[in-house]
Amino acid sequence: MSPTITTSSEANGNVSAATARAAASAASAAEASGPQAVTMAKALNTALADAMHADPSVLVFGEDVGLLGGVFRITDGLTKTFGEQRCFDTPLAESGIVGMAVGMAMNGMRPVIEMQFDAFAYPAFEQIVSHVAKMHNRTKGAVKLPIVIRIPYAGGIGGVEHHCDSSESYYAHTAGLKVFTPATVADSYRMLREAIDSDDPVMFMEPKKLYWSKDLVDLEDLRAQHSLNAEAGTSSEGRAAVARSGTDATLIAYGPSVPTALAAAAAAAEEGRSLEVIDVRSIVPFDDETVCASVRKTGRAVVIAEAHGFASVSSEIVARVQERCFHYLAAPIRRVTGFDVPYPAPKLEHYYLPGVDRILDAVDDLQWEN
Repeated sequence: MSPTITTSSEANGNVSAATARAAASAASAAEASGPQAVTMAKALNTALADAMHADPSVLVFGEDVGLLGGVFRITDGLTKTFGEQRCFDTPLAESGIVGMAVGMAMNGMRPVIEMQFDAFAYPAFEQIVSHVAKMHNRTKGAVKLPIVIRIPYAGGIGGVEHHCDSSESYYAHTAGLKVFTPATVADSYRMLREAIDSDDPVMFMEPKKLYWSKDLVDLEDLRAQHSLNAEAGTSSEGRAAVARSGTDATLIAYGPSVPTALAAAAAAAEEGRSLEVIDVRSIVPFDDETVCASVRKTGRAVVIAEAHGFASVSSEIVARVQERCFHYLAAPIRRVTGFDVPYPAPKLEHYYLPGVDRILDAVDDLQWEN
């Protein structure tokens, strides 16, 4: 375990604020300018490093996040750069990890903790629900908990039991928590920086099957955008994005399901059907405006998610759209989700996960006949 950290002024270890700024400038200058092929893992790693350079109160800890750099290498190099007082390993005790983060946040630090896999976070559920989510309300706003809990979640990697699960509904149902889930490389950087800046606790759900997906992004431009937004007090928090424009029906997805929705829209286009794709991005807070504007335009909608359908985020999205867009709907809203069974073994995973064919079948069922 890391050495004891006593005050936020000591959180920077042997790296002074001036040294951190110089290191940040050097790292930025070392990167080639302009768009480059960047993985989601690299974008998340860069966001963590940039946040730690910018604010000495930001700490990163969890199981194997130090010298190993995390199971998925998202924290690779942070211990070497910032020292063991800023990025360190903890015992295998998720409840203790979150409990320690609560104490640190109450004393002026901004902890970013990693739950190694989605289902590994369940032993910490009591701490998250009873303390992380409620401390601000319990103290009438006197105590803030700027904690980011990073969770690699959902399937698509052939993980065995306890290594693949879609747990977002538990956190979305818990008042007092924000729940973010990026689907693109640029959003991974942008949203993690905003989560770390937030004074509220954020459950940051990372689609593990997208860690090695690549996009052309300009990291220096993302840094500049973040700085400008921070100075202006603006952010993309709570805003959905139109990932693909269309006119015939709306596919509403988040996190790991967004690329699948885009693939379905591309396949539908070959058959002459125009599907709009909405990337929810922020489950809590939820962007009713963007989602409903799309559904009012197209008149039809399909919600896509890997999680079980019963009592889920997808259920909530359907309810919200139905309440706000009832008179615009030409057909009942359909859902394509994981089945209501325990997460399957790796060789059966492809039957469980929503795919292009299941999405197109749902679209075909949207009462197209007059």
